[in-house]
Amino acid sequence: MKKILAVLLAALMLFSLAACGGNTDDTNKDGDNELITNIVTGTGGNTGTYYAFTTAVGTLLGTDDYKFTVQSTGGSQANIEMIEDGEAQFAIVQNDVMNYAYEGTNGFTAPVTCFSAIGCVYAEVCQVIATKSSGIKTIADLKGKNVAVGDAGSGVYYNATQILAAAGLDINTDINATAASFGDSATLLKDGAIDAAFITAGTPTPAVSDLATSTDIVAVDLGEDVINKLMADYPFYAKHEYTSDDYDFITDGEATTVAIMATFIATNDMSEDQAYEITKNLWEKQEEIATAHAKGKEMSKDAAAAAIGKVPLHPGAAKYYKEIGVIA
Repeated sequence: MKKILAVLLAALMLFSLAACGGNTDDTNKDGDNELITNIVTGTGGNTGTYYAFTTAVGTLLGTDDYKFTVQSTGGSQANIEMIEDGEAQFAIVQNDVMNYAYEGTNGFTAPVTCFSAIGCVYAEVCQVIATKSSGIKTIADLKGKNVAVGDAGSGVYYNATQILAAAGLDINTDINATAASFGDSATLLKDGAIDAAFITAGTPTPAVSDLATSTDIVAVDLGEDVINKLMADYPFYAKHEYTSDDYDFITDGEATTVAIMATFIATNDMSEDQAYEITKNLWEKQEEIATAHAKGKEMSKDAAAAAIGKVPLHPGAAKYYKEIGVIA
């Protein structure tokens, strides 16, 4: 009986160490937690801004002591679940989805609190892209159409659900919904298999820019009523007006939509010292990041903690932001 109890206690200890943690095979001791030497980092589809931007950031933030291993994933929810399962230690996610995780709503059956925020980095535009031949000009025009709504479990899916609902449409009954990544959505639009696609990403999104070279497409205008309802129901949304800086095929002021914030998060198992160094390097190397990827130019220290909602800052990130006066 004692032997059985000992085995059970050992198994329980192993489970506790594995839950919500890093890769223990790639760590060294660093204070209370361990130095994560191989920081597996979740992003999004490999044709989206998440992947390209985080690859650039990871290359610049790696040191002699640790490196970032960037992985293409299904998006925000998948990234958070990877951290929860100990398969990743760092990720870029939508600020709305990370709050869903903390609250245990919208795809999360229970609160997930094993991660914390490193900082918001740039605005992500909730884009609805349609073929010109579809005749779609407003969200109401999506009724009865074939529409890609993002990968299953991605933040895009929840943006699509909320945007459609604000226009009085149900994602399950009023459109013919297809789960697809950015790259697959672009291919389906090009082939005429769908009429429109929801894409939440920093602009210009490579998949959309590439599609525009071969297919006549438009950015669908959400309209003031839909935007105002979204912002009233979900405070994490902000109004965004498309310009030619987003895409060449758009005329300034042609359409409006909403945006959220792309945010870096880290496992709580990351030590305060390591999170502090990563956060400090993120902002002190902003010029280098901006040279490597255009989204780096949009980064603002002052906005780093402004839209994290209920998700706490990692102690290491908080230490840095206090030092530079971003937070009290």
